[in-house]
Amino acid sequence: MKNTLIALLAVMLFGCANDPFTPPTAVVQSQDLLDADADGVINARDKCADTPHSAVVDNNGCPAYVDHTEEHAVRVLFANDSSVIPATFRAEIKQMSDFLKRYPNTHIELKGHASPVGKHDYNQQLSVKRAQAVKQLLIANGIAPSRIKTLGFGDSDPVTAPDNAQRDTLSRRVVARVAGHQDAVVEAWTIYMVRGN
Repeated sequence: MKNTLIALLAVMLFGCANDPFTPPTAVVQSQDLLDADADGVINARDKCADTPHSAVVDNNGCPAYVDHTEEHAVRVLFANDSSVIPATFRAEIKQMSDFLKRYPNTHIELKGHASPVGKHDYNQQLSVKRAQAVKQLLIANGIAPSRIKTLGFGDSDPVTAPDNAQRDTLSRRVVARVAGHQDAVVEAWTIYMVRGN
């Protein structure tokens, strides 16, 4: 039986070896399947050809964006009957300058105020001088004058406080709030990154 099985296998092997070998036919590629920006979407379907390498892309090869908005505020208090910026507030104005540099398309509106002490017309002029003093320091820190607007409100908007002394101290001010907005590309996660929780 063993000999019969061996003979049968030999016949099958030799029989297969005698069939002529036919090479497979070559397939001609009819479509461009290249991916020039290596984002995983072929050129023929890629609607965003210059995708950053690390970006998360959609089915059209376009990167996903995340809206990034950040706010920054400044508040400068002044001595009575003065438009001189106290040294303690210069660092705060510098931080606002840095923020405006990070968001070059933003503008700032400086609102000057005075305490409700003395004549209204004088307080109006003083509030404008205070806003202009902060503007000059922003310009000195590299911010274009065209990005800065100043307004003087005089003594028309005093701060609410427990007593008149506190009210007057807190009302002698220049305030501003700026929102910066940028679109940032969402980056793909790789084994070399650590995701934040």
